Amino acid sequence: MKKIIATLVIVLGFAFNANAQEVKTVSLEQTAGEFTQKSITLSEGTYVFEVTNNNAAPEVGLVLIEDGKDGSKPENHIKDAYVSQMVKHGKKESSKKVNLKKGTYKYFCPFNKTPQYTLVVE
Repeated sequence: MKKIIATLVIVLGFAFNANAQEVKTVSLEQTAGEFTQKSITLSEGTYVFEVTNNNAAPEVGLVLIEDGKDGSKPENHIKDAYVSQMVKHGKKESSKKVNLKKGTYKYFCPFNKTPQYTLVVE
C-alpha cells in the first residue's frame, strides 16, 4: 500500500509540475513621450509587464490592446496588463499575469502620450 501511495504522489507531482506555466517578465521603460522599447517580439505564453518611469511624466501607465482595436475605448484594453498602480518618477510597477496568444498587439501610455508600439506574439 505504501508503494502505491508513493507512486501516486510522484505521478501527481509530475502532473502538477507539467501544468505549471512559466511566467516571464517584459521590462518596459518610459522617458518623455516614448517607450524606449519600440517593438517587442515574444513567444506565446504568460507574461508580467514591468514599467519603469524614467522622468517621463509625474505618473505613467501601460495599455495593451489587440491590433486593430480602438485604444481610446477601455473595453478594448487587456486589463490584466495594467500596472498595479500609476508609476511615479523613478519608480517601477508591474501588471498581473497576462496570457498572450499568437497575434499582433499594440502598447502605449495614455498619460505620457506615447505612440502605439507593436508587440508580436509568434
